[in-house]
Amino acid sequence: MDECIELLDKNGQPNGTRCLKSLAHQKGFFHATVHVWLYTPKGDVLIQKRNANKDAFPSLWDVSVAGHIAFGETPTLAAKREVLEEIGVHIRETNLISIGKSTRKISHAPDFIDWELHHLFLYECPDKTVKTSLQKEEVDAIRWTKIDELAEQIKKPKLSKNYVPHGPAYYEKIFRALRKKTKVGLGLSKKTRS
Repeated sequence: MDECIELLDKNGQPNGTRCLKSLAHQKGFFHATVHVWLYTPKGDVLIQKRNANKDAFPSLWDVSVAGHIAFGETPTLAAKREVLEEIGVHIRETNLISIGKSTRKISHAPDFIDWELHHLFLYECPDKTVKTSLQKEEVDAIRWTKIDELAEQIKKPKLSKNYVPHGPAYYEKIFRALRKKTKVGLGLSKKTRS
């Protein structure tokens, strides 16, 4: 589905220009997205397998949920909407943990240039029993994996081919933030930390 999004200036600020997502990709216009990583306190992280019919990175494993920010929408509202749409999980905007931003420009084809500013969020689930409902047009599968196992797979050339290539700096930022929020980080549960 084509969405109406807002373009960004060179500093990553919304510039008031309304644009269809398809045109932004065709022309390589700078625009904003959200990436939401769902995790548990025990060091599990949810990843999704992108639908085989996606234009970009079909059938590769990726962030729990990702999507575009609609025109006039805040990043947290977009994150809440995308999590509900893609995996059927209701989340609270106030529980989203912002861990910064990441910029990426990649040419999939001469008429498909994806130049995005990702707003990065973590979201804690109490455990892996959260009920999900997949949006089949976007997601083929989801699975929980250990943070350190995912980090190791991303580092290995043969295994990393199964994942969207966000780049080492992106993944390092994600794994560092996840480890800080879980028992993987300091060997302590969140409740015991001061």
